[in-house]
Amino acid sequence: MKAEVFLPEDYRPAEGEPFMNERQLEYFRRKLIAWKHEILKESLDTIEGMKDSTRNIPDIADRASEETDRALELRTRDRQRKLVSKIDAALRRIEDGEYGYCEITGEPISLKRLDARPIATMTLEAQERHERREKVHRDD
Repeated sequence: MKAEVFLPEDYRPAEGEPFMNERQLEYFRRKLIAWKHEILKESLDTIEGMKDSTRNIPDIADRASEETDRALELRTRDRQRKLVSKIDAALRRIEDGEYGYCEITGEPISLKRLDARPIATMTLEAQERHERREKVHRDD
């Protein structure tokens, strides 16, 4: 069991400190866990809302509108379910000591990028190359 890492409330990872030190790892771990809890809470709210709205609507236009809203909500929840699995993968990378490093090049991912997208697995440059290759293959 690891010792608790002290993290001031106003802590932000800085370029001048050692990359992925205990404080940075704890900062990103907490950020990922908070994000995951927020998504799961929203999912529970959606489930409760859908239970409440399962009523018989006689007007066909109103019913169609409600079905469209429900389909959009379910699609959003499916995207968020996939996001939760990416968050879990990032948390595993923290535990394994691989977090913050590009899976393609092995180089450190910038702190700004990780702060904006804590589930990032590639440096911005590697991500852009990956997306260009995907686009080329998609256009084939």
